[in-house]
Amino acid sequence: LTQTGLIDRLIRALNIGDLPEKRTPAEYGCLGKDEFGDPPQGTYSYPSCIGMAQYVQGHTRPDITFAVSQCARFSHSPRRSHERALERIGQYLKGTRTKGLILYPKHSTEFTIDCYVDADFAGMWGHEDKQDPSCVKSRTGYVIFIMDCPVVWQSKLQTDIATSTMEAEYNACSISMRAVLPLQDLAREIIRGLGFDEVRLT
Repeated sequence: LTQTGLIDRLIRALNIGDLPEKRTPAEYGCLGKDEFGDPPQGTYSYPSCIGMAQYVQGHTRPDITFAVSQCARFSHSPRRSHERALERIGQYLKGTRTKGLILYPKHSTEFTIDCYVDADFAGMWGHEDKQDPSCVKSRTGYVIFIMDCPVVWQSKLQTDIATSTMEAEYNACSISMRAVLPLQDLAREIIRGLGFDEVRLT
């Protein structure tokens, strides 16, 4: 599964055809508000490009999910640093435009749903103003596989402020289960017609 057409459209919209390719979609660390940074150049529609990037990451490119999630926080008030971060995603996609997902479900008598989840405790600390509550928010990341095929993935800041690593992990598990449980219920409804013995959730 690839989206070369939309990726090409995003690259044109960002006007980065002459810029070099990047090996990663984001620099190390978190992207902060940068309230006193340089103003945006405004040579393209930041929200529109974010929308295209979100559509790409949500369907065929889970590898850019974290980077897109960071940039999407500033759709209504981007700074030049946010534009550069979005352009970097475009430069990464430019070098990997033909990459995508290969769905190869395993052969099994069980209909399996596997969820892998993690949390980054207070990952914004040091990247935001210490008086801003968002500086201590943790980030949830998860990916859900059905029969060894990735079908749902997410990277987002938690709404609650966790006071420990364990609490951040519990919050992440809770967030991921909001996506897993409906899939599990749906699977139970259809497995009889597919001939599977049971649904296994891990």
